[in-house]
Amino acid sequence: MKDIEIAQRTEMVRIAELAREKLGISDEHLEPYGHYKAKISLDYLDSLKDRPDGKLILVTAISPTPAGEGKTTTSVGLTDAMNRLGKKTVVCLREPSLGPCFGMKGGAAGGGYAQVVPMEDINLHFTGDFHAIGLANNLLAALVDNHIHHSNALGIDQRRIAWKRVVDMNDRSLREVTVALGGVNNGYPRTDGFDIVVASEVMAIFCLATSIKELKDRLGNIIVGYTRTRQPIHARDLDAHGAMTVLLKDAFKPNLVQTLEGNMAIIHGGPFANIDHGCNSVIATKSALKLADYVVTEAGFGADLGAEKFIDIKCRKSGIRPDVTVLVATIRALKFHGGVDKQKLSTENLVALEKGLVNLIRHVRNLRERFGLPCVVAINRFSADTDAEIALIKNKLAHLQVDVVLAEHWEKGGEGAEDLARAVLDVMEKCRANFQFAYDDETPLWGKMEAVAKKIYGASEVVGDTKVRNEVKRLQNSGYGHYPICVAKTQYSFSTDAKLLGAPEGHVVKVREVKLAAGAEFVIMICGDIMTMPGLPKEPAANRIDLGEDGQVVGLF
Repeated sequence: MKDIEIAQRTEMVRIAELAREKLGISDEHLEPYGHYKAKISLDYLDSLKDRPDGKLILVTAISPTPAGEGKTTTSVGLTDAMNRLGKKTVVCLREPSLGPCFGMKGGAAGGGYAQVVPMEDINLHFTGDFHAIGLANNLLAALVDNHIHHSNALGIDQRRIAWKRVVDMNDRSLREVTVALGGVNNGYPRTDGFDIVVASEVMAIFCLATSIKELKDRLGNIIVGYTRTRQPIHARDLDAHGAMTVLLKDAFKPNLVQTLEGNMAIIHGGPFANIDHGCNSVIATKSALKLADYVVTEAGFGADLGAEKFIDIKCRKSGIRPDVTVLVATIRALKFHGGVDKQKLSTENLVALEKGLVNLIRHVRNLRERFGLPCVVAINRFSADTDAEIALIKNKLAHLQVDVVLAEHWEKGGEGAEDLARAVLDVMEKCRANFQFAYDDETPLWGKMEAVAKKIYGASEVVGDTKVRNEVKRLQNSGYGHYPICVAKTQYSFSTDAKLLGAPEGHVVKVREVKLAAGAEFVIMICGDIMTMPGLPKEPAANRIDLGEDGQVVGLF
């Protein structure tokens, strides 16, 4: 059966009943969105602050490939397995963007018998959080143009407006547009553009704030543009942050749903890791740590992006610390990194597998040596995997003294991930994290970029043209040098070239553009040809999605 068919045949339990049974949350602390989705009251979450924290398990992956790795599927399967072993466990995930849903991959709520449900709702409109984030972003954009139209008392330089509009869709035609055409009543014409919602600074702020007050303060700190003398104009200067907070006040409450096996899942926020920080909301993760003994969470794309940003941005700002990491890989994906064509990945190929293993090994070493985190390797098993291929992986990773565990949760649900759960529990018992960042706060911005590129990506050098270097220097001298960096680059390679698979060494990372996210409190380093507004592929996933005669969604995944 397809993933969506499995999800649709599942008999879900009403979310209020599950919340009472699994987490002890009574009805008055939930705001239901139908029978199977609910938001958790912020007042209730605030009342949990004196409870001890549970253990945090960070799930990440090798560099992604078209063959798929199954990071979300593994997160869900591991959660179900932990609960099967009698461990009170909650999974914390990001909300899917409609960009990937209608673009390259279809749904993003797990797969097979390791999913979160209601699957269609989660993948589509869910509880309206992304809609609220998009509205808050675009309200600010409208207020900027309106201020300029009505006298421009703040002296905003139209050439230096830094705030773009957003839409939650892959639409390359909107990357660069001209606005305010049609006469004086429509404002002053200028070049503008759109980003996808998951690249918005509002999304980043939404996922890093720990309270409504902090959310409002951070929104007020957004820099929308500059005057002719390069003085920054903030959202608070336009009195925009109050209304933006109003639009986000309900969205800010974490969403509670369930896995196929009736365990609890908190799904909240959804920045991409290739163009943003790639982590679900801090408030969701912190709340889960108060509600459960163990929390499984994921970071977007490969560990060089999602895990690095989880650690260097989310952990740095929130105080959250993972106790162990799970690095997900598939034999198919490793063979792809070894140069095998996508159509031939089901055929045993030990030579290509050994070649592709360098990608997995570098990620393991980064997690353990650069970030000081214990690691378990989860091989998300496919039916075509052979005993010889499995043996090769275990043999080649033996020198790293890391547990390599086969997981079959896609086919068997939580039962298929019990070995993985036992390994994770064993590592947490035997190994303590020696947590560390990739760089210190005091390291200059360019030094931070060099630290990530050289330590994590295996690069030999970081370069940028005069304009880029001058902008980095300006931000450093303007008091933003203590901010962490958020690297925007291709997710498919350690390098900035998506075609350089495996674990390239000695490559050069070119910083193309530098942007300040003053509200999110990080500096974005845009590298290579990455776009903050993706485009649809030649054959979009949207072409397969439809509504059947029985009213059921088909083709979503």
